[in-house]
Amino acid sequence: MLRITRTLEYPADEVWNVLIDTEAWPAWGPSVTAVRAPNRYLRGGDRGHIRTVLGAWLPFEVSEFDRGHYWRWRVAGIPATGHRVEELTEAQCRLVFEVPVLAAPYAAVCALATRRIERVTSARARGAAPLP
Repeated sequence: MLRITRTLEYPADEVWNVLIDTEAWPAWGPSVTAVRAPNRYLRGGDRGHIRTVLGAWLPFEVSEFDRGHYWRWRVAGIPATGHRVEELTEAQCRLVFEVPVLAAPYAAVCALATRRIERVTSARARGAAPLP
């Protein structure tokens, strides 16, 4: 498993809320343009669909979920990325994407996603809407 990490100067719960907000996924997920999910905020076992940048709708299922800390999913039945938030201090956390070794090229997409998550979290902290 490859780990893509970024230290953010935001509380872990603020970053976690961005990660599980399905309405925010297109703002930070480079490969996601739309989401159909049963809940706005992700829960364990949720199933839905994402539209990729290629226009295809793919099913997803949350396969692991530890509230406030970690979630992993399967996309089109294939084990995909893990998403983790580790609290470092009250005002700082580490964001981690876990990428299966067989999907190593996707690590570059996840690195971009960490920067976008930081931007979305910053916009929320300022009370502003994030840029697309």
